[in-house]
Amino acid sequence: MTTTAARTGTTGASSTGNRAVAYLEPGKVEVQTIDYPTFELKDGPGVNPANVGRRVDHGVILKLVATNICGSDQHMVRGRTTAPPDLVLGHEITGEVVEKGRDVEFLQVGDLVSVPFNIACGRCRNCKERKTGICLNVNPDRPGSAYGYVDMGGWVGGQAEYVLVPYADFNCLRFPDKDRAMEKILDLTMLSDIFPTGFHGCVSAGVGVGSTVYVAGAGPVGLAAAVGAQLLGAAVVIVGDLNPERLARARENGCETVDVSQGDPKDQIEQILGVPEVDCGVDAVGFEARGHGAGAAKEAPATVLNSLMQVTAAGGALGIPGLYVTGDPGGVDEAAKKGSLSLDLGTGWAKSLSFTTGQCPVMKYNRQLMMAILHDKVQIAKAVGATPISLDEAPEAYAKFDAGAPQKFVIDPHGVIPR
Repeated sequence: MTTTAARTGTTGASSTGNRAVAYLEPGKVEVQTIDYPTFELKDGPGVNPANVGRRVDHGVILKLVATNICGSDQHMVRGRTTAPPDLVLGHEITGEVVEKGRDVEFLQVGDLVSVPFNIACGRCRNCKERKTGICLNVNPDRPGSAYGYVDMGGWVGGQAEYVLVPYADFNCLRFPDKDRAMEKILDLTMLSDIFPTGFHGCVSAGVGVGSTVYVAGAGPVGLAAAVGAQLLGAAVVIVGDLNPERLARARENGCETVDVSQGDPKDQIEQILGVPEVDCGVDAVGFEARGHGAGAAKEAPATVLNSLMQVTAAGGALGIPGLYVTGDPGGVDEAAKKGSLSLDLGTGWAKSLSFTTGQCPVMKYNRQLMMAILHDKVQIAKAVGATPISLDEAPEAYAKFDAGAPQKFVIDPHGVIPR
């Protein structure tokens, strides 16, 4: 890897170019030339007006080494959010520090770091309580923020050649050995989101040694949750989905599987376990869920949550890392368009089930999971089908991912990841 010279505290535009993946309209993204980042927030697509002109002397500029396409990005690209045209996408960021702001103390130019998808100030009450997914200071509209995501404060996304990371001393996880990290970069890039997110779903669901676990969804987050459950000592991990190729990948990872197009998951779970329930449930699907059995072709957004309440044993817990939104233009009815779902809360109440929702507080887990990767305790890249691509291949990869490809696409903007 090459390192550009540091320009500590630089605030003017750089002569270095920058290219990034931007959302245009439902079903369409393109690679655009955008401004090189500076240590001041500029106006642009999705930027909260209250953030325009905000100084970021506590930030660093990263040269992207790996930046992944996420299912959450796909929700926007499908037109299922209020994302504006030309919004630069990408919140799964791993990169090399090439510039540091005036107030950055502990990071150095040349450091290779993983960046949590949730932006956190490190100063507010929630951050001090490790609730970094709901930082109070980075999004003027509501608690919580993320790069390149609708209604999340307007921080420019990281599916780019270069990106600004604020509050860098707090947010960045530095890899202790750059050469060793590059050897495992396809695994380590998953630390920015899906591995901690899936793991958080399992921790929230109470997974431990000997647990039986049902993970709804065999996309990358669901597969990461399954790996997380195994890492936590689960006895049996069952993954449910409609997609045969994704279910096949789950089986390759040592999981049992349920094809929800064939009927109610509880019947298939009983065939696997001898009882129609599990100790712990994880929703890795979110608001674009489809029905089960004969209704599998139709969208039915409350299906997964209601099914999990049905199959989770009394006194158990549900981890819900799957994304739910407050505004969905493509919702199946007026209630769904506002994020209001018909939940069978009576079942949840009667069974004394507990629920944990919301963004994963990535920093709660990323260092421990980094150590598990570096010391060969887990191979998350293989488990989720990590597939390196160039920046120019991103539009095609979005289309493949939308069609259900059992892969996790890793954008390599500078051509440093071996194919």
